[in-house]
Amino acid sequence: MKSTRTGRSYFIEPMGNPHIKWGSIDPATKKLMNKKGTGKYTGSIEPDESLITEENGFSNIRLLEPGTSPLAAVSFVDSQYPEKE
Repeated sequence: MKSTRTGRSYFIEPMGNPHIKWGSIDPATKKLMNKKGTGKYTGSIEPDESLITEENGFSNIRLLEPGTSPLAAVSFVDSQYPEKE
């Protein structure tokens, strides 16, 4: 995401658990039925799959605790920089 206030870019990847279970609810049993793509689309990645690494040129890498809003975290970090001119 790019800040409209400072012009700085922030890169976000959801990591680790919980992985989202994909499928549809069976109306008779009220249970999740797996569909095509199960296991493929997990909603997050494992840490070793991340593209946001120092080797790829990123600095100031931060991991957020589960339940922390990425938007709130970016807003907090962004507030520490002056506005763009």
